[in-house]
Amino acid sequence: MDIWAQNVLQISAWTSDDVQGLFGHIQQAAQDLGFEYCAYGLQMPLPLTRPKTILLNNYPVAWQKRYREAGFLAIDPTVAQGRRSRLPIVWNEALFARTPEFLEEAQGCGLRVGWAQSSLDLNGVIGMLTLARTGEPLQSAELQAKQTRMQWLVQISHQIIGSRYIRQLRDSDIPQLTPREIEILKWYADGKTASDIGNILNISVDTVKFHTKNCVSKLGAPNKTAAVVRAVMMGLLA
Repeated sequence: MDIWAQNVLQISAWTSDDVQGLFGHIQQAAQDLGFEYCAYGLQMPLPLTRPKTILLNNYPVAWQKRYREAGFLAIDPTVAQGRRSRLPIVWNEALFARTPEFLEEAQGCGLRVGWAQSSLDLNGVIGMLTLARTGEPLQSAELQAKQTRMQWLVQISHQIIGSRYIRQLRDSDIPQLTPREIEILKWYADGKTASDIGNILNISVDTVKFHTKNCVSKLGAPNKTAAVVRAVMMGLLA
């Protein structure tokens, strides 16, 4: 086993909650692959209108400031494509055809060559790793030689970094549903009515409605349908 693979296995065995320290090892693995810059972004599925987002990177300070102040996250074509597809993304003019100024500014800050890939877990959490550098275009021969390792890094980043942020975010946000409440939401998710659920569980309709009301309140939802959606996206009904 070569040194790079050993380093990545060490990352995968990381147990500390020191995310910044962990990201430093991800950066080193990226540099060992020939990319001086590295970024990891994570988007939670909720709230649906303004999902929580985490961004980590070692980009030039000027670009970090410009990206944040200009709200570039909303127009970044790599992010948009990463939300739609899990396929690798290679920076090129076609990708930035609708946002040429964005590309020009990024290149002006030294980000000229880039590759990215997103990953999606069962709870709808999206993570994306981007590898970038100032020079040397990414040729097909290099991509063919390194892409497997780059994809390993994507999956490990989401699994290790993502899991820590997800836990931190969820520990403060996820409500504690009782087993009965979870059971009732599962039946709603399967299309059953309160009357159906009462018959299935051998409880009164009023009892079903009582638990339903509690679920709606705990999940901060406007109605039972929204409560089911939120519970599913939070992984509470798995």
